[in-house]
Parts: sequence; C-alpha cells; structure tokens
Amino acid sequence: MAEQSRVVLVTGGSKGIGRTIAESFRDAGYSVAATYRSGGVPDGVLGVVCDITDQGQVDQAFETIEAELGPVEIVVANAGVTKDTLLMRMSDEDWNTVIDTNLTGTFRVVRRASRAMMRARFGRVILISSVVGLLGSAGQINYASSKSALVGMARSLARELGSRNVTANVIAPGFIETDMTAVLDEATISDYTKRIPAGRLGSVDDVAQAALFLAGDHAGYISGAVLPVDGGLGMGH
Repeated sequence: MAEQSRVVLVTGGSKGIGRTIAESFRDAGYSVAATYRSGGVPDGVLGVVCDITDQGQVDQAFETIEAELGPVEIVVANAGVTKDTLLMRMSDEDWNTVIDTNLTGTFRVVRRASRAMMRARFGRVILISSVVGLLGSAGQINYASSKSALVGMARSLARELGSRNVTANVIAPGFIETDMTAVLDEATISDYTKRIPAGRLGSVDDVAQAALFLAGDHAGYISGAVLPVDGGLGMGH
C-alpha cells in the first residue's frame, strides 16, 4: 500500500499542534480523522467528537472512523491538558485530570488502535510528549510526569509490537508558538528565547513535519526513539 493512502488518527485535532498535524497529513494525501471535544477540525478531515478519558467514547470514535475510512494505521496521540500550579497547591483533582487525559487517555487510544495494527502487520504510533517531560518544569509536576511516562509507554510498545512491523516513537516539542504561548508576557518569551540555542520559538509546522517523517515508510526502522523538536532547549536530557 502506498504510504499516502493510509488512515491516520490525530487526537486533539481542533487547534494548535494537533490541528496543524491533521492538516499536514491531509495535504500529503493521507486519509485523516481527528478527535476533538469542542471547536471543530480542518476541512477534509473526518471530525469525531471524543473525550479520551471515556473508553466508551474512544470505542465509538474508532467504530466511526473504521466505517468511514477503514482501520486506523497511524495514530498521533496529541490530546492533552494542563493544570499548572506549584506542588504544595496542587490538588488531587489537578493531578488526576492531567494524568487521566495525557497518560491514561493516550493508553486507551493506543490500546484500541493496536488491534487493527497487529492484524495488518503495520502500524505507526506517535506520541506527542514535551521537552518538560525530561527537562522538568516548576509548577508542572502533573504535566511533566504525564509527558515523561509517554516515553516508557512508547518503548514498551516498541518491544511488544515491533515484530508485527509496528513502530512507536515520541516527539518532544519545545517552546512552540501556539494560542497557549500567545498569552504569555514578553519577558517570559524573551527568557525562553535566550535559553533556546536556535534563538527562536518553534512553529507548529516543525512538529507536524516530524510526525510526517515518523509515519512514513522511510522511518520503518526507527522505534522507541524520542525525537526532540525544541531548537536544542532540552539537550542532554
């Protein structure tokens, strides 16, 4: 099968990095579906409303995608939330909300996708982590923990499913220009820019191109890898 005709699922495809990833796969000729909770998805992408913290909604989303496009062959697990606050102020709810979406929700999606991948003896699992997963970030213990855990998930998947021609990799974006960073004050952005060897913030396109690479046939022998897209911010971690 030509790689560009494969079926791709992007979770959290309504805005930011997820939306651009969905658009990039669409423009490259893939059949693309994207889950979202509100907003909507780009034209030419099959939008499926889904809260990945609910296994029933995840199963329903896959059934819809399978009926419309066929079995999912490439998963880009991008959906995530933040509940930032310092450790002493972090409530159980702050912790549970972030872990249940970013980590457990990703697990639910990947578990459901793995069925068809095993049968087809082909699959690409791409987990969107973060530079803070390995670098750490004050005020983000819940978020950093959830993103760090995705590395262990991908590497365990790579060992479990590798013989079936299924790869599992992690993209760790750094400071990327999105709606989330647009609200930060100039001093914070300037401070980060000084710490980034590339001397600039990244673009959502930088992350999308990395996902396209890992999904392609040329990346078939790359598995269990963490691909930083951070301008050098996390080097050594």
